[in-house]
Amino acid sequence: MSSFPEKLADRYRRFHHRHFLPKAEEYEELATYGQNPEAMVISCSDSRVDPETIFSAMPGELFVVRNVANLVPPYETGGKFHGVSSAIEFAVLNLRIKHLIVMGHSGCGGVKAALDQSAAVQTEAQFISRWMSMLDDARLLVLASHQTSPQQEKQAALEKEGIKTAIRNLRTFPFVADAEIKGRLGLHGAYFDIATGTLSVLNHSRGEFFPL
Repeated sequence: MSSFPEKLADRYRRFHHRHFLPKAEEYEELATYGQNPEAMVISCSDSRVDPETIFSAMPGELFVVRNVANLVPPYETGGKFHGVSSAIEFAVLNLRIKHLIVMGHSGCGGVKAALDQSAAVQTEAQFISRWMSMLDDARLLVLASHQTSPQQEKQAALEKEGIKTAIRNLRTFPFVADAEIKGRLGLHGAYFDIATGTLSVLNHSRGEFFPL
């Protein structure tokens, strides 16, 4: 039987001593009264891009879902398992969040696989290629509009188009669209550049990202 990673055990003990104990009353309140975050973040599973760290969030402040390439599937009720969709439903209808942010990032491996149609990251189950097929239309758009661009530029363009695709798919959820129309929910796109630490946000009317 494998043992729990000692490095993580040490870091947990550090967290418990330095962060949990000084804020024990706040944690007790969260445990007693539940969470009340104002924002949800859908971000990539990439270990270099952590929403709580980027936004200096304390426990209870962000409702976070992470998946490969921060994608949102279109609304549909078939099948049995809808992890991302169920989180969105819970956040919008139960937590009544005010902001829903889709945050992509530079150097995304999932987007690279989608752009290159690469088999390098595939497994025998083909989970990644099927998941990334949500970017098929965005990929064709980027290839058509960046024919002479370097590969790195094409990837950055597709990473940003992926954020826009996720937001479009969010609006296919009836309860998301209704909340946005009523002004109760704001949808936002954000792009984090790992090398520079720059966060750019989507201007919906212009369809472009601008740094904060």
